[in-house]
Amino acid sequence: MTEKEKLELGEEIMDVEEDTLSLDMLLDDIDEWDSLSALTLIVESKKRWGKVITTEIIDELKTVSDLCELFEA
Repeated sequence: MTEKEKLELGEEIMDVEEDTLSLDMLLDDIDEWDSLSALTLIVESKKRWGKVITTEIIDELKTVSDLCELFEA
């Protein structure tokens, strides 16, 4: 999965406009990064890669780059 594809998936999970996210953005600065986005992340990870993402893992995410690292199969 390319960097662009990872960013697009992050945008899909957070339901933001295309080309909105960059790797250095802080998740806390993104209004759309909320509990619904976290739940979507959990479901998508399980569905796409069979990965279980826990709330502890989500709590450790600080940047969009951290989020994108989870998309590596």
